[in-house]
Amino acid sequence: MLKQKITLKHIAKELEVSISTVSKALKNSEEISRDTKEKIQAFAKLYNYKPNNIAISLKNKRTKNIGVVIPDIVHHFFTTVVRGIEKFANTKGYNVIVCLSDESFDKEVINMEMLANGSIDGFIMSLSSETQYKDDYNHLKEVTEQGIPLVLFDRVTNQVDCDRIIIDDQMGAYMATKKLIDEGRKKIALITTKNYLSVSKARTEGYMKALRDNNMEINSELILKMSSMNMEEELFKTFFDNTEVDAVLSVNEIFAISGMRYIKQKGKRIPEDISFIGFTDGLLSKYANPSLTAIAQHGEKMGEMAAEMLIQKVESENDEETYKTKILEPTLIERDSTIN
Repeated sequence: MLKQKITLKHIAKELEVSISTVSKALKNSEEISRDTKEKIQAFAKLYNYKPNNIAISLKNKRTKNIGVVIPDIVHHFFTTVVRGIEKFANTKGYNVIVCLSDESFDKEVINMEMLANGSIDGFIMSLSSETQYKDDYNHLKEVTEQGIPLVLFDRVTNQVDCDRIIIDDQMGAYMATKKLIDEGRKKIALITTKNYLSVSKARTEGYMKALRDNNMEINSELILKMSSMNMEEELFKTFFDNTEVDAVLSVNEIFAISGMRYIKQKGKRIPEDISFIGFTDGLLSKYANPSLTAIAQHGEKMGEMAAEMLIQKVESENDEETYKTKILEPTLIERDSTIN
C-alpha cells in the first residue's frame, strides 16, 4: 500500500498530541517522556516520515529572526508595514529579514524555502498577486503543518490555518465612495485590479455597496480593472479618453496620482471637475499636486500588530492551535483632491 507523505501535523493528530510534542520527540528532547518519545519515533519510522527542507528550521528553534515576505517595495504601504514589524520585533530582541516576492509565485516559494532552512522562527507575509491568481497555497500549508508560525497581512487567504491582520477594505472603499456621492458626484469611476487579489475584491464590493445603498446604478463601464497593482499606461489612457467621469476611486495611490496627472494634461481641474481618492495614504498622497484625499491603511500599526501576533506564537508554551483574524478600521484623510 502506498503511504502518503506525512507531516508533523498528521503524526500529532494520529497520536493525539501537539505538533510541538512530536517535533521535540523526533529531536530526542529531554522534555518528553521516554514512552511518548518511543511511540512517536516508532510511528514516524513506520510511515517513513522525513522532514522537508522547510521544516529543518525546527531543529534550531529560536533563531530570534523573523522572515518577512512582501510583494513589492514600490507601494509605500509595504514599507510602512516593514517599519512597524521592525519597531516591535526589535524591542523584543528579534531581527527582521525582508525578502521581496516581486509579485511572483516562484519567488515567494523560493524566499520561503530559503528563509525556513534554519534561518527563522516564523513568517510574516503578504501574498504575491501571482499566488492569489494561481490560488495555490501549498507552500504556506507546508510551513504551518510543520509547526512554523505564520501571520498573513493585507493580502490574505482563508485556505491556510494561520493568524491574519487586515484593514476593513470594504469599509474603506465604502467610506470613500460615500464621500464622493455626498459631493454630488454622479459618474464615479473605480480603478482596481482583477478580483483574484483579495484587497481589490473587497474594495470593489465596498464601492458597489455604497452605490447601491445610495440608489445609484453600478455601471461596469466606469470600472477599470488592471491585471496587477502596477500601472498599465495605455489601458489607463484609453479609459480616460473614452469614459466620462466626475470622480475616481483608486485601489492604490499610484493609480490615483497617475490619473490626476493625465486628467490635468487634458485640461480638467481637480477637484472642481473631477475628485480623486486613493488607498494607502503614503508620501505620494501627501506631496502630490493637488494633495490626494486617501484611505489610510495604518501600515505601521498593522506591522507592529503582525509582529506581536507572531512573536506571541513563537514564544507560546501553549500548544493549542487557535488562530485569529484582526481587522483594523481604515481612516479617510481629506486633502485637496476632493471638495472639503
